[in-house]
Amino acid sequence: MKRLAVHWQILAALVLATLTAVIFRAMVGNAASGSGVEGFVDQVLGFAEFVGELFMRALKMIIVPLIVTSVISGIASLQGVRGFGRLGGKTAAFYLCSSLVAVMVGLTLVNVIRPGLDGGEPNQVIRTAFEKSADGADAATVAKVLEAGDRKAGDFLQVFRSMLPENVISAATNNGQMLGVIVFSILFAVAITRIPRDEMRTIQEFFKSANDAMIIITGWVMALAPIGVYALILPVMYLTGADLFVNLGKYFLTVVAALMLHLFVVMPLVLRFIGGVNPWEHMKAMRPALLLAFSTASSSGTLPVTMRCVEQGSGVSKRVNSFTLPLGATVNMDGTALYECVAVIFVAQVMGVELGFVGQFSVVVAALLTSIGVAGIPSASLVAILLILKNSGINGAETAVVALLSVDRLLDMTRTAVNVFSDSCAAVVIAKSEGEVLRV
Repeated sequence: MKRLAVHWQILAALVLATLTAVIFRAMVGNAASGSGVEGFVDQVLGFAEFVGELFMRALKMIIVPLIVTSVISGIASLQGVRGFGRLGGKTAAFYLCSSLVAVMVGLTLVNVIRPGLDGGEPNQVIRTAFEKSADGADAATVAKVLEAGDRKAGDFLQVFRSMLPENVISAATNNGQMLGVIVFSILFAVAITRIPRDEMRTIQEFFKSANDAMIIITGWVMALAPIGVYALILPVMYLTGADLFVNLGKYFLTVVAALMLHLFVVMPLVLRFIGGVNPWEHMKAMRPALLLAFSTASSSGTLPVTMRCVEQGSGVSKRVNSFTLPLGATVNMDGTALYECVAVIFVAQVMGVELGFVGQFSVVVAALLTSIGVAGIPSASLVAILLILKNSGINGAETAVVALLSVDRLLDMTRTAVNVFSDSCAAVVIAKSEGEVLRV
C-alpha cells in the first residue's frame, strides 16, 4: 500500500487538532462543576504542549549543523569569490525587492479597507479593547513586549553587530544570532577556496558528507511531523476559539488578504515572468514546508524541510539552495514586513492618528529594516511593531500591541508560511538565472 504523502499527513494533523479542540471546548462548556472534565482537558493539553516542544527542539537541534554544513559545502563549490559575489548580489537584490513589494501590498490593502475605522471615524470598540487588552493577555509575552519599549528604533544596527559575533559558538546557541553563524560559515567557505587544492578537496568532501548526513537526520525528524503538528496546533486552537474575531475580525481579514495576495498572486507572477518556471508545480513541491511553517510559526525551525523541498522537489542545486535559503530564513521576511506595516497603520487609524505620505513612507522603511532583524520565532514581530509605533509617535502603543496578541498566533502562522515561500522562490529564480535545469 502506498504511503500517504507527508503534506497530506500534516494537513490531516491540522484538521484533526482543530476538531479535537472544538470537542474539548464543547466538553468543558457543557460539563457540570466538579465533574473532572476540565482537569482531564488540561492534562491532555499539557501533554500536547510537551510533545510539541519536543518536536520543535528536534527541529531546532538540526538547524545549526545543517546551516554550517550546507553553506560551507555549497559556497566552497562555487570555486572562488567571483562566483560567490555574483550569487550574493542576486540574492540580496531579490530579497530586498520582494520585501518591498510585500510591504506595498500590505500598505495598499490597509489604506483601501481601513480596518481601524468605523464609518470613517476611529473604531471606538477596538479602542476600548486596546485599553483593556492587558487583562487577558499572556503575562510573559506582555512583559517581553513592554520591555522592548525601552529600546530605540535605531537598535536595528544590532543586526550588523550580530553579523560579527565575538563568539561564534555562543551565537550558534542563540536563535536571534543565526546571522553570525551564516557569516562565519561564508567566510570559512571562501577561505577553503584559497588553500592548496589537495587540502581543499579533503575539507570539501568532509562537509559534503556531513551535509548528506544532516539531510538524512532531517528525514527522520520529518517522519514525526504529523505528531508534532497535532501537538502544536491543539492548544492554540483550544485557547483561541471563536473569540478571535469579536473585536479584530476586520483587521485579521485585512492581514490575511494581503498575505494571500502576496503568496498566491505576487510570488507566482515572479516565478512565471522572472524565473520562467511553473509556479504551481513549485508550490506543490513546497507543500510540506508550507504546512510545517504554518504549524510551527517558525521560519528557522522549518529551514531543514524548506531546503529538502526546494532541492528534491523543485530541483534547485545544493550550491544555490545552501546559500539562499539559510540567509533567507534569517533576513528575508516578506510576510513579517507586510504584517508590521498593516498593524502599524491599523493602530494609527484606531487611535485617530492621520499618517500622511511621509509618515507612511517612514513606516515602510522601518518595516523593511526591522523585519531583517526579527528572529525566526513565534510572535517576535510584536517587538518590532512596538518600536515602529513609538518611533511614529502614536499614543497607546504598548496597550495596542498587547491587544494584537489575541489574533497574533494565527497571523504569525500565516505570515511564516509566506516568509518560507518567498525564500523558496528566491532559490528557484536565482537557480534559473544561473542556468540550472529545474523540475518545475
